[in-house]
Amino acid sequence: MKISTTTLGCPTWDLDTVLGRCAAYGFDAIDFRGLRDDLDITVSAAFTTGLAETKRKIVDAGLSVSGISTSLWICKAEQREANLEEARRTLPIARELSVPNLRIFAGGDLEQQPREDLAARGADFLGELLTLDGGREVRWCLETHDIWSRSAELMQILDPVEDPHVGVLWDVFHTIRHGESPAESLAGFKGRVCYTHFKDGLPGEAWRMVDLGEGDLPLAEAVQALEAEGYDGYLTLEHEKRWHEELTPPEVAFPKAAKWFRAQLGG
Repeated sequence: MKISTTTLGCPTWDLDTVLGRCAAYGFDAIDFRGLRDDLDITVSAAFTTGLAETKRKIVDAGLSVSGISTSLWICKAEQREANLEEARRTLPIARELSVPNLRIFAGGDLEQQPREDLAARGADFLGELLTLDGGREVRWCLETHDIWSRSAELMQILDPVEDPHVGVLWDVFHTIRHGESPAESLAGFKGRVCYTHFKDGLPGEAWRMVDLGEGDLPLAEAVQALEAEGYDGYLTLEHEKRWHEELTPPEVAFPKAAKWFRAQLGG
């Protein structure tokens, strides 16, 4: 397994700072969830007119791009056209940078529609994503998130789509705080985990996120379970500094997380 971090944790850093510091901290790759003011990297100059230069900088830093964390919500009918447009903008970037994973969300409102209908919509939309130009050159990684945080819930969307280019992004924080052990989650995912996000937290009236390794979540158990299953993808830090200013700065959180990941992997 290799280690990565999303740029959600360093919203003020420019590209050169992201690459230089993450390489120095010992990460293997970057997951782009925005760059400075642009949450959607497909509208950022670094990934449009400057894409060739960005590719060169990534290679020169000795890094890869483990994923692009998109804002696609596949169960939201009202966002269908916007989702398709974002997907079409993202796929050429993924091809140029040899990105294996695109993170997507499910979403939807259970007060408006039953879960079965939402799941059917999500499955249909996944099929549509696969037909796009380049749609089978990546893996569409559906995140355990919001009303789809438990493995059995998420698999209602994925079970009908038996394609190796569609799988689970296991956000370990969400499955655990919704009552699943790592072993229960992996059993429920049926071997379809293709990507991961890791963050840590402490329980209370509301979960409080803390630096990796400083919370109460059985994250080491999750890494061990992935290893036992033969997972050979990325362990990716998702330090949500962009959304939570109270979190520690990336200069502290990132090297601490890289050290924690390496310790779990035995080196």
